[in-house]
Amino acid sequence: MRTKLELNDYLEGFHNKEITILARAITLVESQNSEHQKLAQELIKTLLPKTGKSKRIGISGTPGVGKSTFIESFGKLLTSQKKTVAVLAVDPTSQVSGGSILGDKTRMNELAIDPLAFIRPTPSGETLGGVARRSRESLLLCEAFGFDYVLVETVGVGQSETTVAQMVDLFVMLLQPGAGDDLQGIKRGILEIVDMVVVTKDDGENQKIIEKAKHDYERALHILRHEGWIPPVLSCSALTKKGLPDILFQIDTYFDDQKKLIDTKRKQQGVDWMWQLLQEGLKDYLYKKVSPNILSQAETAVLTHQKTAPQVAFEILKLL
Repeated sequence: MRTKLELNDYLEGFHNKEITILARAITLVESQNSEHQKLAQELIKTLLPKTGKSKRIGISGTPGVGKSTFIESFGKLLTSQKKTVAVLAVDPTSQVSGGSILGDKTRMNELAIDPLAFIRPTPSGETLGGVARRSRESLLLCEAFGFDYVLVETVGVGQSETTVAQMVDLFVMLLQPGAGDDLQGIKRGILEIVDMVVVTKDDGENQKIIEKAKHDYERALHILRHEGWIPPVLSCSALTKKGLPDILFQIDTYFDDQKKLIDTKRKQQGVDWMWQLLQEGLKDYLYKKVSPNILSQAETAVLTHQKTAPQVAFEILKLL
């Protein structure tokens, strides 16, 4: 049985750069236990002055685009330059079984054993938006620990994937060659908030397809984005490492040139985080105040067409 840690134990562990303490701190903030949450909030509040110095990068993409392969190659490039990198990898949770594979460490073998890297796979649970419920807190803990880069790998492009943009400085979209199909499947809202597009699998005999894909993405972005930062469209091969140094150069250029934009983003993210916590808190409050029997009866009433969904929802809200 593991020893229970107090606030000072966590703070001392962070000061001494003990990676096991960071892992336990993330487990603490992810816990649904009320006592754990109380301690977690104390820890976040105490460490908050140490946050804000990492480069926060969100990485998303269509299924099969090679997010994990890209992150491992990009992460190894960073550590080869003596930079430290934390990866918060969100795995999709099954809506049927409720389970999650959490296989990111097995897909990033080299990065997982790199002393300058830290990989934390987390199930997304019921949270929409491609990130886990406590991803923001986990990100702040990684910042307070002192990582130079924090990479947030999202579940994949979906209806609410844009949530990741509300917690990072730079949102990178990975896309495959074959622009026509991808452009049809990508929501306009995502292209409106993406900060960089990277076409993957730029190796072998794909050159013509890659160039066409880049041209199509550039054209789409110029139609949607008329002022401010125009997202660059780059390509790479995570297997051969082609294009990775240029991507890193563009990322560092963004952080050097767009300090005002990043500052504005972070201020708005604080407001977004507040509303997310309020919504989560109200949902938890509802489940505490309304008995499971009433909720079960409400579901039955809707299923049997005795009442409409709006009627039942209004009645439950009145109970609060």
